[in-house]
Amino acid sequence: MTARAPARAPGRAARGGAAGADPATPGGPLLLGVRHHGPGSARAVLAALEHVRPRAVLIEGPPEGDALLSLAADERMRPPVALLAHAVDDPGRAAFWPMAAFSPEWVAIRWASAHQVPVRFMDLPAAHALAVPEQPEPRQEDARSFDPIGVLASTAGYDDPERWWEDVVEHRAADGAPGDPRAPFAALAEAMGALREAYGDGGHPRDAVREACMRLRLRAARKEFGDGVAVVCGAWHVPALAARTTVAADKALLKGIPKVRTETTWVPWTHRRLARHSGYGAGIESPGWYGHLFDAPDRPLERWMTKVARLLRAEDRLVSSAHVIEAVRLAEALAAVRGRPAAGLTEATDAVRAVMCEGSDVPLALVHDRLVVGEAIGAVPDGAPAVPLQRDLAGQQRTLRLRPEAERRGLELDLRKDTDAARSRLLHRLRLLGVGWGEPSAGRGGTGTFRESWQLHWQPELFVRVAEAGAWGTTVLSAASARAESDAVSATTLAEVTALAEHCLLAGLPDALAAVMDALAARAALDSDVGHLADALPALARALRYGDVRATDTAALSTVALGLAERVCVGLPSACTGLDPAAAEEQRGRVDGIHTAVTLLAGAGAGAGAGEGEGEGEGEESAGPGPGGGAGAESGARTGGGAEAGADAGAGAEAGSPGGGLRERWTGVLRGLAARDTVAGVLRGRATRLLLDDGHLPEEEAARLMGLALSPGAPPTDAAAWIEGFVGGAAGGGTLLVHDERLLGLVDGWLTSIPPASFTAVLPLLRRTFSTYEPGVRRTLGELVRRGPAPGGAHRASDAETDGFGPGLDGERADAVVPVLRLLLGLDTGEGNTGGERAATETAATESANTEQTAGTEQIAGTEQIAAGTEAGRTATR
Repeated sequence: MTARAPARAPGRAARGGAAGADPATPGGPLLLGVRHHGPGSARAVLAALEHVRPRAVLIEGPPEGDALLSLAADERMRPPVALLAHAVDDPGRAAFWPMAAFSPEWVAIRWASAHQVPVRFMDLPAAHALAVPEQPEPRQEDARSFDPIGVLASTAGYDDPERWWEDVVEHRAADGAPGDPRAPFAALAEAMGALREAYGDGGHPRDAVREACMRLRLRAARKEFGDGVAVVCGAWHVPALAARTTVAADKALLKGIPKVRTETTWVPWTHRRLARHSGYGAGIESPGWYGHLFDAPDRPLERWMTKVARLLRAEDRLVSSAHVIEAVRLAEALAAVRGRPAAGLTEATDAVRAVMCEGSDVPLALVHDRLVVGEAIGAVPDGAPAVPLQRDLAGQQRTLRLRPEAERRGLELDLRKDTDAARSRLLHRLRLLGVGWGEPSAGRGGTGTFRESWQLHWQPELFVRVAEAGAWGTTVLSAASARAESDAVSATTLAEVTALAEHCLLAGLPDALAAVMDALAARAALDSDVGHLADALPALARALRYGDVRATDTAALSTVALGLAERVCVGLPSACTGLDPAAAEEQRGRVDGIHTAVTLLAGAGAGAGAGEGEGEGEGEESAGPGPGGGAGAESGARTGGGAEAGADAGAGAEAGSPGGGLRERWTGVLRGLAARDTVAGVLRGRATRLLLDDGHLPEEEAARLMGLALSPGAPPTDAAAWIEGFVGGAAGGGTLLVHDERLLGLVDGWLTSIPPASFTAVLPLLRRTFSTYEPGVRRTLGELVRRGPAPGGAHRASDAETDGFGPGLDGERADAVVPVLRLLLGLDTGEGNTGGERAATETAATESANTEQTAGTEQIAGTEQIAAGTEAGRTATR
């Protein structure tokens, strides 16, 4: 997409001042040269129109928009808005003509609508403008670049063109204005004429074509309405419109220009997009400030300071009315010292920084973002033309209560609710179509798959993207399905197809999913690269997990995923040998992804088997199987039987499931990686850690493997890589060292034994490893190391010598937790122990105890008895 602003020549038409052909000359049209977004120009145009009362008004803009001018009188049309024109065959070729409430063009359109005066656009048609390849604007340092306002400002002795414009136009007092409201336009028209004589076209040769078209339309209007025609255009064009040329010469300039079929509509715009830093050529630096100057009926400085104070108070800053009074006084004093007719934005900003922000630029940046630029977003009536896809999207936005907003905002979705699930599907479908209204973000700490977090940010360019996506279908659903099927055919890698399958499940596209699955099965059968298979597997596993939450049939996906996982288990060991450090680090990420995917696949298989055997599910927990090995691992953890018991129970639960043997095969792969010397150290350390976390490796065996990896015969770089794999990253490695001082002692002893020459080589890797730990973890590790080893010469073992680090359960310490637990559950206050809640809890406890009886989990029943408020729970928990 190459959405672009119309060619308005920044610094010239974009910043042209109030000018025009001499209004005092009788027998000619009223040429009102303006700055495209200037409140002073807008007020001057309104005064001139009220004074002259023309019979017709011509506006700089594409004639295709004439049919849409009547919508400007609609009460539901709220600026800032923009006229959007795009090529029918290529919607990405588009141009915008933005207008704010303080834009002179908008003021003229509204005046003409209110007075029943014909109003038309007169610029080069968009059909021609969009057919001509876009040419880059000359840069400021380019010799061809020319800023007429800058030249006039320097001539007047100003070093800042914006400051000169504010002093001459924006802050011109009403009581000092000439009696004839047309006089300011004549004065600046004369200045622009002199500049064009000296600088020609200012480095923009295309302006000659546009101005020829303007003259032709002006002649046609004068023929229809006589000389009572008012023209509102950029001041740079006024001398060209007043020039005497022939019709034949103007038509000759337009001869042979290519043409495309276009569509035009109104779209909402934002103040942020009017800002020059956003890339719009005719932008201004402070649209919020200019909007305030245009709307304020009197005392604009005092009203501005009040707005600033209100904003800072909302951000919990101490700002009183005394601050407002002092800031106004300081701004006026600064204007007097600087010789300005009134305090401008520069003086107001300096006063706010000194008085309200206490010299800090941090709150001042907030004022600039929220007020100086502003967050206003316009609105257009429903009757405005739009592609069918845009209408369908607007209808869904209203139904789901998702209003497009200019500022970024977070959105938390609970997929168990129908409305939130529909919102999720809509946002995912739009992402699939390339309409980036929402982006997934990290949640607020929840791990369940029934929750989603989004960051929403609507930008005007998204209207163009919606128009582009309209080629795929007339509704969001049909367009997303067609786009997914097309992407499945054109995908070049297996990972792209698996990611597309995941998107189809998230977006709720069952029709497209069938085509994607066919492409996935075909490509997976032909792809023998283990890296490609490993990259594709996590997305498939996540897709299966989402299927549980979104009630989607994923049987075909499960078959492909299990087959893919089997092939990865076979080919991964050979792919992990003989790797350099960079390749080993990349492979480590794949191992983590495969491990998570296998856990999800095994958990999904166990859940499916349980559902078939018992006829009922596990409730919310089934939506998000954790990485600990399924229900069996969770049972083992609750019973206090240790990780090994959890793993054994989990294996028993998975024995009859489709993925039951997959976990065992993956465990064998990890054991092989951990014990093979030809595997890179980072991979051996990572495999050891994963086995230890899942309870498939006793702590003594993990300590033995660490001792071997850190033995004096191992190269320091290999040992450091093993440490990186075992305790590096954000997977709780630091916490493992805190709670197992035996492993910490091995690491400490290895570090102290590294020769000085080798220590420098491994230091960067060690820094990277330990820098990922939380500050509290690093502090605790430092305290343990500073405390040093026990009298026996080794670090304190994790037994009674170190308080709180024991292999078994400390009954007294567990008993101390019970009062706090009762308080959290509200058992001491009776909040959770009354009426139907107590009966339901006791019933749930009884059913759960009966269900878990064969597993011998008396501790689970004890925990549930605590929830029921019984004293026997304390004994069972201990």
